[in-house]
Amino acid sequence: MGQKVNPTGIRVGIIKSWDSIWYQDKKNYADFLHEDLKIKKFIEKEKKNAGIAKVMIERFPDRLNVNIFAARPGVLIGKKGADIEDLKGKLQKIASKNVYININEIKKPEKNAKLIAEQIAAQLVARFPFRRAVKQAITNAVRSGALGVKVTVSGRLNGAEMARSESYKEGRIPLHTLR
Repeated sequence: MGQKVNPTGIRVGIIKSWDSIWYQDKKNYADFLHEDLKIKKFIEKEKKNAGIAKVMIERFPDRLNVNIFAARPGVLIGKKGADIEDLKGKLQKIASKNVYININEIKKPEKNAKLIAEQIAAQLVARFPFRRAVKQAITNAVRSGALGVKVTVSGRLNGAEMARSESYKEGRIPLHTLR
């Protein structure tokens, strides 16, 4: 069996930072961790069509900063900021402190791995031919400046009776680029 390392975990502290930034001694750690997970799950479920790539949470003694990285920030904000205020009110009920929301736009969503995966998954659910969906996503990513892309789709592709896995690659895909 191969030894697989978490891609985020291996890079933390070198070229990436944690998605939740806070420190707590043993007493409330589990509560804060579960609260963070609830917040992230809620935002991603509530605003699915905003193209959310990442949710970062920073905790301070008196407040909670939620940084949302989205491809379509206009969908999150809504008309005159109505949707963001509604989201803030709902998050206030989940969290134990005052919530402040910062929305950051992703300039090139075609280069973000999570957004590419969600796009391909949505197309597969809509019964789009998987080869065309994957090749289209790879072409868009390379055209927008990605050096390399690797996509693997698996399952009952095109409704076949036998499940299988297919992988498509283009460009450079180095597995260890830690500096």
